[in-house]
Amino acid sequence: MKHIEELAAKVTSGERRALARAITLVESGRADHQQDAQALLQLAGQKGRQALRIGLSGTPGVGKSTFIEAFGTHLTAQDLKVAVLAVDPSSTRSGGSILGDKTRMDRLSRDKNAFIRPSPSQSHLGGVGRRTRAVVALCEAAGFDVILIETVGVGQSETMVAEMSDIFTLLLAPAGGDELQGVKRGIMEIADLILVNKADGDLKPQAIRTTADYAGALRLLRKRAQDPEGFPKAQPVSALEEDGLTQVWQDMTTLADWRKAQGHWDKTRARQAVHWFEEEVRTRLLSRLTTDPAIKAQMETLSAQVQSRATTPASAAETLLSTLRQSDP
Repeated sequence: MKHIEELAAKVTSGERRALARAITLVESGRADHQQDAQALLQLAGQKGRQALRIGLSGTPGVGKSTFIEAFGTHLTAQDLKVAVLAVDPSSTRSGGSILGDKTRMDRLSRDKNAFIRPSPSQSHLGGVGRRTRAVVALCEAAGFDVILIETVGVGQSETMVAEMSDIFTLLLAPAGGDELQGVKRGIMEIADLILVNKADGDLKPQAIRTTADYAGALRLLRKRAQDPEGFPKAQPVSALEEDGLTQVWQDMTTLADWRKAQGHWDKTRARQAVHWFEEEVRTRLLSRLTTDPAIKAQMETLSAQVQSRATTPASAAETLLSTLRQSDP
């Protein structure tokens, strides 16, 4: 336990290597490591530090890496400490494509006020790593001011990232009017800011028109209680030319300050904590189906019975749940 206390102290003092070791610990699947990780998170969280958590999503090719580097550098230039957590569901072996992202974000990766870290999906629904929220908590404990949580746009990943963010940002590319129909209403409803990237060169007029289309669509959505007048909003940006970044940051801080003043910030964080508690319960229950030999064997037997129509899915599920209840102390 002493080594965990020492690690927690180093993390909260801002030591980068200690933070990297701590993240490796919480992402480990070993049972003994998970026990240490829970103790570490408990100790590290005692200072009660909070960062501005910004969720960022967008389809591949929209320029997320370019935007994150430009925006992150914009923030570090103001002496803010920025952590970038990138979630990629494409690979459970390599942990995603963060190595490529770090190559593309060379300037930010060398910034002393920036920290870039992959967050492997570990086959979690929507591509958001099961331990990503714990990594966010560690970065807050380490004293980072802003945490950027990036994920590719693959359906439910946006919703999962929104559940661990204070502000959710959707990055889009200039497109024709028909493309507006391709953005799911659900994603529009959770977005706080829609940024139309690549508003430069020949694409600038199209980016401005696209922004106007999305701004019009946002006005048709029901106003949310946690939003001040004018939010959610859409605006054009150019990550390449670093144009519009000052306005983006101003909008984010305005929105965060308003939510704190109105009490929405604390309520949202409390609701998110309950959400992740429930997710952890579900994950651990499902884990027992594959880690407990007896339960795993029964599940395989019941699956065969369902496949042969010897029993119904509902009946088989009830049998399995009954076994789980009986096996609990």
